[in-house]
This record gives sequence, C-alpha cells and structure tokens, in this order.
Amino acid sequence: MAHTFDELVERQQAANAAHREVLRLRDEYGPPTAGGWAETRTAAYETAWRAWRDLARETQAAVTEYAKEQGVPRYGAEQDVKAKARGGA
Repeated sequence: MAHTFDELVERQQAANAAHREVLRLRDEYGPPTAGGWAETRTAAYETAWRAWRDLARETQAAVTEYAKEQGVPRYGAEQDVKAKARGGA
C-alpha cells in the first residue's frame, strides 16, 4: 500500500497523541510498577499503552515502505516525518 508523506505525518501525530495519553495516565496514577492500581486504572493504562505501541509500530512499518518506494534512506524519511508531525519543517 502506497503512503503519502502527509499520511505518514498524520500517523505520527496519532502515535504522538497516544504517547501523551500514556504519559498523562502515568502522571495521574503514578508509575505502573508501583502497584496498587484499581482494576479500571490498570485497564485504562494498558489500553492506552497498547494503542500507542500499535500506532508506533504501524507508523514505523509505513515509513519503511515509503522510504523503499521513494528510494530514500529510511532514517531520513523518519526524521522528516517526525519533524513535520511536531510542527517543524
């Protein structure tokens, strides 16, 4: 499946948002290794963490495919996508 640069940026932005949610929950609940979380907190954190993991994995695979299709170095494509997703260049 062909991906456009803008699609990759949108994917990265979604992964970034999911990561921010994981960090927000960790700040609110405390470290996951501290234990003592209610079942609902554990479920919320695990769901957010899985969403972030899955989005990040899918984005990385799409960037790899895009780089191959465009004939550009993967690292450079990844850095360009991440910079644009953060609001840079």
